[in-house]
Amino acid sequence: MTDSIWKTPFTIEMANAYGQGTANARLGIEILEKGDDYLTGRMPVDERTKQPGGILHGGASVLLAETLASWAGAFCVDATRQGVVGQEINANHLRPVSGGWVTGTTRPVHIGRRSQVWETRIVDENGKLVCISRMTLAVTDQPARAASTPPLP
Repeated sequence: MTDSIWKTPFTIEMANAYGQGTANARLGIEILEKGDDYLTGRMPVDERTKQPGGILHGGASVLLAETLASWAGAFCVDATRQGVVGQEINANHLRPVSGGWVTGTTRPVHIGRRSQVWETRIVDENGKLVCISRMTLAVTDQPARAASTPPLP
C-alpha cells in the first residue's frame, strides 16, 4: 500500500457540494470515490451530455476528465499556500456511448513542485474504455485562505 498523495483534507460530499451551481452539477457529474492515489467520478449520458448524433459528446468527456484532474490536483497541494490551474488537456475518444453512465478515474503521472500531469480513463457501464485524457496543471502560489474557503481548481 502506498502513502496517500492528498495534502488538503477533503470528503467526497465536500467535493460534490463545491460543484453545485457549476457545469459539474448541470451535467450531472458526481465524485464517487477517492483512493490513496486516484479520484473517481461519473457522468450520465443523456440529453445534457449527448451530441446531436445521439452519442456522448467528446466535449462532455473532456469536461469530466478536467473536473476529476482539477479536483485531484487541488487536493494534492496545501490549499492554504498553493492552487492549481489547467494548462493543457487532450483526449482520445475511442468508443461511442449512447446512454447510461460513464465513469472516469484520474491518477497522477507526475506531481511536481510547479506542475502536475494527470491521466483520466473514462469507461462505459461494461468497463470498456471510452476516452483517455491527459491534463497538465500548473501549481501556483497563493495567499493563505480561510479554512472555510474551498480549494478551487
